[in-house]
This record gives sequence, C-alpha cells and structure tokens, in this order.
Amino acid sequence: MSDVDRPEVILVGPPGAGKSTVGALLAARLHVEFADADELIEARAGRSIADIFTTDGEPAFRALEEQAIAEALAAPGGVLAVGGGAVLSERTRAALRGHRVAFLSVSMTEGMRRTGLSAARPLLAGVNPRATFKALLDARLPLYREVATWEVATEASSPDEVADEVLAGLSAGRGAR
Repeated sequence: MSDVDRPEVILVGPPGAGKSTVGALLAARLHVEFADADELIEARAGRSIADIFTTDGEPAFRALEEQAIAEALAAPGGVLAVGGGAVLSERTRAALRGHRVAFLSVSMTEGMRRTGLSAARPLLAGVNPRATFKALLDARLPLYREVATWEVATEASSPDEVADEVLAGLSAGRGAR
C-alpha cells in the first residue's frame, strides 16, 4: 500500500485525549479531510452513539465501528480519529497495521477532567465513572501501544502543541507498523 492509498495519520487514545480536536487541526494543517469514526457511525446509523449503546448494546456498536473504520482506512489521504474503544476489536487492530498511528495519551485525572460525565460517552456513565475510566485505561493501554507507531503525551500540552508533535512524528518518517 502506498502512502497515497491510505490516510495521513490515524489517532487513537482514551476518551479525553483530544483525538477529535487534534485531528481537525492536523487535517487543516495538512490540507486534507478529517473524519471522526464516531461521527461516521452516527451518520450511518442515523442515531447517536449513546442511543446505539442503549438500544442495541455494545456488541452492535462495535460491529458498526469496525465497518466504519475499515471503510475510512480504505480512503486516500486524510486524518482519522477512532473511538477510544476501537482498539478492543482484533479486526480493527489488524486493519490499523500498515498505517501511521499516533497514540494520544492522557492520564486518568486529566481524561476525567476533560470528559466530565458526558452522556455522549456511555461507557463512562454510571455509579463510579472514575473507577470505570481507570478500568478502561488499564485494559486499553497495551492495545493503544500495540497499534501505535508513536505516542504523544497530551497531558500538559495545548491541542496546537499536540498537533505540532504529531506533525513532527510524520516529518520524522514515523512509518507504519
């Protein structure tokens, strides 16, 4: 697969890492399209992520997510931000191989501060969102690192600074795994 046949960069990471914000900045700087997998899923389903989770359950959502990401990965150029749980799918992890994947990392404390108790994030809703967020990070951290070409810490950086670091990684030739 040549560089022209794939997205410029894929952003992975937990909720609150800044994937959507940084992705839009990167796309503008690279003069390419930006796609957010969650928005692609909502457009395809005609419903919100929260509604899909509530009505159909997480397995149905993950199936839609796999399809949306596979299609987006086949599109040339662009920047793609995938949902925090996308790496749970072996199919999605396999599909990410061969692409430039930046893992935007964030601590539990900062991720919680950034996401709050948003109803748009169904996996963080519940009795103890802090414990839920910690469990998500613990389970997903090895998977983010498995698919990532490089890691960018977002903790103490502005979205512009994170975008600069991702662009520096691209310029340094951080190729696909």
